[in-house]
Amino acid sequence: MKSVTTLSFCGVSPSETVSNKNLPPTFDRRIPARNVLSRSNYLFCLESQQSPSCYSYALFCSLVKVLDFGLTKLTETAELGAIRSLGEAVGVSRSTVFRHLHSPDPCCSNDDVEMRAQIQSVALEMRSYGYRPITAELHRRGVIVNHKRVLRLLREDNLLCLRRRAFVRTTDSNHQLTVYPNLARGLELSDINQLWVSDITYIRLRREFVYLAVILDAYSRRCIGWALSRHIDTQLTLASLPMALQTRTIQPWLMHHSVRGVQYAAADYLALLLEPQIQISMSRTGNPYDNAKAERFMRTLKYEEVYMNDYETLAEVLASIQHFIDAVYNRKRLHSAIGYLPPAEFEASLSPQILS
Repeated sequence: MKSVTTLSFCGVSPSETVSNKNLPPTFDRRIPARNVLSRSNYLFCLESQQSPSCYSYALFCSLVKVLDFGLTKLTETAELGAIRSLGEAVGVSRSTVFRHLHSPDPCCSNDDVEMRAQIQSVALEMRSYGYRPITAELHRRGVIVNHKRVLRLLREDNLLCLRRRAFVRTTDSNHQLTVYPNLARGLELSDINQLWVSDITYIRLRREFVYLAVILDAYSRRCIGWALSRHIDTQLTLASLPMALQTRTIQPWLMHHSVRGVQYAAADYLALLLEPQIQISMSRTGNPYDNAKAERFMRTLKYEEVYMNDYETLAEVLASIQHFIDAVYNRKRLHSAIGYLPPAEFEASLSPQILS
């Protein structure tokens, strides 16, 4: 006896389907795979009482689901025959059938649409985030997603950050003032208020430049002091230091690290550090890696805030920098070096008593 391969139609086996008393007696109870499409076509016509021109597309969609379930049980020859019959039954080419069979699952497409919306929401809110920080932020929002998928969707939507490289010198180390050795090199940190790092950068306005001096806690990456001025002089650094001294606890082992510019080597600034017995450390000449944490903060500030705006006045810059440091950088932006946490949240996890 010749064996035949059978398929189910819409979850019903062929033998159950043809048991309908209204079917003609010539309708076989066992449906060969090569004829399943034409027999299902005939069954659909009997049940819906519609002409082929009305039901062909709906039948095509239903039969695609049938083949998607049943073709895994067929041999390659039987699969090709079934696909050929499907094309003949609904009037479409075999390539169209193949395209529908191997097209992405609509559920997966819908998932990508939803995921894209959430990724774009984070990307618009934090415009300089790469795929790793975006993945971490999605995890914080309860979204389970792999970083590779985030990278793929960002690349497909052309949302990957492209950053320009620039270097402008703001350090004048050509002076006769006292220079301290680099004591912070190789220092292993275990808590906050062990090492402060500081630096100066410029911000371009339409008709002038203004200068920003900052002080960071090297362990938590939190900005604890900053000042803005039209002049790059000692008064700029002197204005940034009191903010840090007033809001942090001065430990006996606290060290202050900076570049060896004239603003940090000035006697007034050094006296302000030596009064509470803060150790002084300075970078080597022409080596930005000695002050990498402060340099990284300046890059973050430029790409995520300064380059996104077109400032005209000092007041605009002051309001923008204050909002970015206090509301975004310290309390919202995720930092990979501290486990993708904001600095304020990271410090709170270390000690219950942290001065804001």
